[in-house]
Amino acid sequence: MSLATHAAEDPRLDPRVRAVVEFWPLDPATNVTCRDDLLIEAASPAGQRAILAEASLLNAADDEEMAPLEGLRITDHVVTSSPDGNLIKARVIRLDDDVVRPCVYYLHGGGMAMLSSYFGNYQCWARIMAHRGVVVVLLDYRNSVVASSVPEVAPFPAGLNDCVSGLYWIHDHVDDFGIDPTRIVVAGESGGGNLTLAVGLTLARRKESERVSGLYALCPYINGSWPDERYPSSVEFNGYMLELFSNRGAMAYGIEAFNERNPLAWPGFATHDDVRGFAPTTISVNECDPLRDEGLAFADLLRRAKVPVRTRVVAGTTHATELYPPLCPEITLATAEDIVAFAS
Repeated sequence: MSLATHAAEDPRLDPRVRAVVEFWPLDPATNVTCRDDLLIEAASPAGQRAILAEASLLNAADDEEMAPLEGLRITDHVVTSSPDGNLIKARVIRLDDDVVRPCVYYLHGGGMAMLSSYFGNYQCWARIMAHRGVVVVLLDYRNSVVASSVPEVAPFPAGLNDCVSGLYWIHDHVDDFGIDPTRIVVAGESGGGNLTLAVGLTLARRKESERVSGLYALCPYINGSWPDERYPSSVEFNGYMLELFSNRGAMAYGIEAFNERNPLAWPGFATHDDVRGFAPTTISVNECDPLRDEGLAFADLLRRAKVPVRTRVVAGTTHATELYPPLCPEITLATAEDIVAFAS
């Protein structure tokens, strides 16, 4: 039975999700010899066509009925990242008033390798949250393979350094943006969920966890190698939006960090000591996502380390369903409202 047929017959999936999973294009499950293979592939005519097609699909998800532009204040900024001194981009979206509000610092997905927070689905997602009373800061960090709105691409730790620098920049500008510095939540899905947890691990190492009031990781992409017998979902749902059975994820982000079992690159390697002092955390996973069980395992690690943590399992969904708002709008809205409540 093909993966598409398997998904099409899965009664757990919401019918709207099932229809997308059945026809979603997937990269072949082939290994590569090095990161350069992925850069060459992305630059090829076929790679460029695939990149443009995905961008077009995600831009089509910008639904102004769900998330009106009216009533919002939207500003764009350039941020200097440390330690490389490179420039990254941030967009701040908030209600057009002067009320001091909580902040959701959102990191886009894409396996730390691709996508951009300026794509339409992320813009819609951010406006949904902003209309519910938080200041949303979207960061475009350096991807490892395909450029975001930032032209440079670089492997770990470039993207993480950018995300940590963006958090420090927010603290430096809380008065400019009307942000309550005691209510800043870092959030992200998939690769952005990885980076969310990696920011938390970085702050814990620096004994600066108080810089955030919480971390909210959606379907975090944190294991780095699949299939994994510890995580049955990695086999059961492989092919549902994600094809994981290759070394591409680790190669894209930097095989050295994976081989070193560096938890800042792949938080699935984190230990009890790594999460000591971690900020309160929510792990939200999707029922039929191949990454479901690794997210739940990270929550269990936090629980054993006595870190305040809660989990959500969103029924009927697969990987990052919420991040395509028009598909299942009530599911998207419920998750957005949960993030806002967590930050408030």
